[in-house]
Amino acid sequence: MKEEHDVTGTETNPADPQQKDTRNTGPGRLLIAVYAVFALSATARAGYQIATKFAEAPLAHILSAFAAVVYIVATISLAKPGRTWFKVSLAAVLTELVGVLVVGAISLFDPVAFPHDTVWSLFGRGYGFVPLVLPILGLLWLNKRRPS
Repeated sequence: MKEEHDVTGTETNPADPQQKDTRNTGPGRLLIAVYAVFALSATARAGYQIATKFAEAPLAHILSAFAAVVYIVATISLAKPGRTWFKVSLAAVLTELVGVLVVGAISLFDPVAFPHDTVWSLFGRGYGFVPLVLPILGLLWLNKRRPS
């Protein structure tokens, strides 16, 4: 069987199920932890908004709930090993980036469209712009840990 080498020069065998997926180690653990915090935060925010203020700004509250689902999927998929979970992570993080850019731009140029803030409003200003930076860091991490 043909042997391959990873970037450290260590021999790897792509058919070996024991080969370790390294997305959830080292800095990846911190990334997963931040995504988990945002999953909890966005879920709590959306739940509160939908339960108490939904009629005032339904689009904003639905987007908050959507952001919560994206953060939950990203958290779980980043923590799971395997090529399929890598693809799910990539899709979730790309969705997050597009969401924060689109919602951020709309909320900046047409504030009337979002009478209540979402997690992604004004590029995540209410969360210290972490929602804007997080998907960029996530994509960099995923690119570095791309399965062979």
